[in-house]
Amino acid sequence: MESGVADPAPLGLAAFALTTFAFSIVNAGLLGEEAVNHFIPLALIYGGLAQFIAGMWEFRNQNTFASTGFTSYGAFWIALGILEIFGRQLGIAEEQLPIALAWTFTAWAIFTVYMWLASWGVNAALGIVFTLLLATFILLAAAEFTEATLLIRTAGWVGIVTAIAAWYVSAADVLNDTYGRTILPVGPAAGSK
Repeated sequence: MESGVADPAPLGLAAFALTTFAFSIVNAGLLGEEAVNHFIPLALIYGGLAQFIAGMWEFRNQNTFASTGFTSYGAFWIALGILEIFGRQLGIAEEQLPIALAWTFTAWAIFTVYMWLASWGVNAALGIVFTLLLATFILLAAAEFTEATLLIRTAGWVGIVTAIAAWYVSAADVLNDTYGRTILPVGPAAGSK
């Protein structure tokens, strides 16, 4: 039975990818740290709200994995954007931000572990995205706990690769659906023939 709803996954993946890319180029050291302030609206609206809405549409499509992922990671971007606003403009002590971020990234790494396991049941390309995302969260948490510049730079570069992988899956979903054939392959789900 047709649901009458377009697939929201490409939107959710694109919102995730673009926002991850923007913040990761700052973490990688390609832009000054103050550039984070310029990306807060992006985190709130595109990475946050658009991805959250894609997750709500996935509930309508009865897609448990995508609804959980897009809604959760959309909420992550909204929360991170608000934390940055509070931290930078409402006077949260700057020395308290690293530990708050460290535990935030740790919690998201834990959540990402079971999303990573489930992602391989969707397709190989998504499994790669979640492998990279898990590595990004682990590196971000370690960087905030230790305040090691090398770790934050490494997390930034892994985040950039994560974004590129997510854009690939988004593009594959759009192009393959639009042309009605495989333009960009995503690989089989784990355990499929």
